[in-house]
Amino acid sequence: MVYLDYAAATPLDPEVLKTMMPYLQDQYGNPSSIHQKGREARAAIEESRTTIADFFGCTPKEVVFTSGGTESNNWAVFGLAETLKGRGNHIITTAIEHDSVLKPMEQLQDRGFEVMFLQPNKSGIIEPQQIAEAITPKTIFASIIYANNEIGTIQDIPEIAKILHEKNILLHTDACQAVNEIPTKMADVGADLMTINSGKIYGPKGAGALLIKENTNITPLLFGGGQEFRMRAGTENVAALVGFAAAIKKIQPEPLKTIRLRDHFIEQLLKIDGVTLNGHPKMRLPNNINVSVEGVNNESLLVRLDMEGIAASAGSACSSGSIEPSHVLLALGQTKEQAATSIRFSLGKDTTKEQIDKTVEKFTQIIYDLRGTKREQTDKQ
Repeated sequence: MVYLDYAAATPLDPEVLKTMMPYLQDQYGNPSSIHQKGREARAAIEESRTTIADFFGCTPKEVVFTSGGTESNNWAVFGLAETLKGRGNHIITTAIEHDSVLKPMEQLQDRGFEVMFLQPNKSGIIEPQQIAEAITPKTIFASIIYANNEIGTIQDIPEIAKILHEKNILLHTDACQAVNEIPTKMADVGADLMTINSGKIYGPKGAGALLIKENTNITPLLFGGGQEFRMRAGTENVAALVGFAAAIKKIQPEPLKTIRLRDHFIEQLLKIDGVTLNGHPKMRLPNNINVSVEGVNNESLLVRLDMEGIAASAGSACSSGSIEPSHVLLALGQTKEQAATSIRFSLGKDTTKEQIDKTVEKFTQIIYDLRGTKREQTDKQ
């Protein structure tokens, strides 16, 4: 199989699995227990926390473990709203956030909060000036995605953070797709809270974290025990957190190599009649390719690609089972019909030029088959 859906899920690295195995077999103690097995589990968690903190340039106390990106995003939105509601009720976000931000924002609207959903330009860019113009005396925080999971567009989060901080407004950013692809040191990003996810970096699924800058107050989402600095109740998944840290240790970004593969892929795809690129041509994740194919439904394309042994996606993995058009592409100004023709390919560390060329060849033939036209009649020169 040619796997080109790394933005949805990455394979578990064999070395990461090896690191996890003792905690799936012999090291089964509860980290909250005071006996030896409990202490060993606690030590493994704290070592993992330190590893992750070092990678992101923050302190271990600023790393609060969660079950993944969705929980972290929900917590950031609901927790900040609850903590800051005494200061105001206005929140800034964008129309192209992941659903795990958009859905909580919609719930906050039902609770009386005023949420401003900023619209991107046709490339998916939110201009920092839009943030500045959206601020009101009642604005309490903003949540802006760092790199879009569907179209790969990267936002200028450092500049956005600067604008917000000048008004003493907190910023949360969803960086799930950014880790392993672009710089994510907390000091460089500038956000007060940042969502990260193990399942996107060749680590185990079901593990993530919300990085919370020191002295940032946020109400917990889960209540019960005193785990995670009394910020997130529930017995920790030791094996997954150990695997998360092991995956972080193995990150070796190769942006130039990935960008070359991405740009080659895009160049070949755009030679096909009726294929257009979604997202910014340069300010995008090194591993993201999202195109629309005129006159061809993406569901049919995905089925045919799968039959040829090629795994791709129609957008967010959390909603790709839905037949609804992408809310991201609709926000870019596309019609529902146009949005229903998009395909996302995402590259990984094992992707080769040969796989890309094979995919382009199969993809091209499938498109013309579905259109009922002959390939030689419509190929671009």
